[in-house]
Amino acid sequence: MLRLPPFAGCAVLTLLLLIATALTSDAQQKGKASYYSRRANGARTSSGVRLNNDSLVCAHRTHPFGTLLNVKNPANGKEVVVKVIDRGPHMRGRVIDLSYEAARQLGILAAGVALVEVSVHEELNVPFKAEKGSQTELDLELPAPEDGFDLQPEWQRGREKGIKDTPQHSADKAEAAKHNTHAKEKTTKKQR
Repeated sequence: MLRLPPFAGCAVLTLLLLIATALTSDAQQKGKASYYSRRANGARTSSGVRLNNDSLVCAHRTHPFGTLLNVKNPANGKEVVVKVIDRGPHMRGRVIDLSYEAARQLGILAAGVALVEVSVHEELNVPFKAEKGSQTELDLELPAPEDGFDLQPEWQRGREKGIKDTPQHSADKAEAAKHNTHAKEKTTKKQR
C-alpha cells in the first residue's frame, strides 16, 4: 500500500478546487465594472481599433479580442452584449471597463462603478461562418437565363467568337470613316 505524506491530500484537494474555480470563472465572473471617460473617444485600444463612445465595446484582461461578452447589472436587471477590443481594467477589484454607451444602457453612469456579472455570450448568429468540424454545403438554385439572354457583354462575345465587327462596332467604324473623309477634304482645300 502506498503511503502519502499528510499534506499530499490537502495539495490534491487545493488543486481540484483551483481547477473548479478556473472552469466556473470562465463561465461567469462577478465584480466591479467601470467605464471609459467621454474624453477617451477616438483613443487607440490594445487591439488597434479606435474607441468610439457610441459602440458597445469593452476592455477585459483575459478574453481574446473579438469575444462577445454578456454583461448584466443585477441591481436593475439590465443586460448588454459587448465586444472585447482592449486590455484592462488596470485597477484592483475591477473586472471590466465598458464603453460609455454600454454603461449608459446598463444604468451605471451615475454610480461610476457598479457590481456586474460577466459571461461569454453564446448566441453567435453569423450566417457565413461554419462551426468547427462541420461541413456546410450551400445549395443555391438560380433561375435559368431567359432565351436570348447572355451574361457576357456584347463586346466580349464578339471577341470570343472571333468576330471583329459587331453591329455597333460597324456603325462606329462607318461614322469614323465619314469623319475622316471630311477631315481629308478640309485639308486638301486648305492646301490648294
